[in-house]
Amino acid sequence: MVLPFPYGLGAALAIFIVFPLFLRKRYMKKMGGYGGNSGTGGGGGFFGMGNPGNSTSVSYVCLVCNNKHKGGTCPRCGSKMNRADF
Repeated sequence: MVLPFPYGLGAALAIFIVFPLFLRKRYMKKMGGYGGNSGTGGGGGFFGMGNPGNSTSVSYVCLVCNNKHKGGTCPRCGSKMNRADF
């Protein structure tokens, strides 16, 4: 209502696009992401804040026989249906 039609539409789209990007950048800066080298473990990333050198191995649990193992198929029953166990 403040700006005429084409300018108001452009301003509204800019607010709905730029404002979330600004909030995301501020939040990631506060949490420690977006900074440093990507290979040094300085950011949050998809799997959290862990360093690549300090990572623990992922074991899997077979959904058929409930056997814990490492790898794609279950060594006990041969099933490929697994869930990750951290």
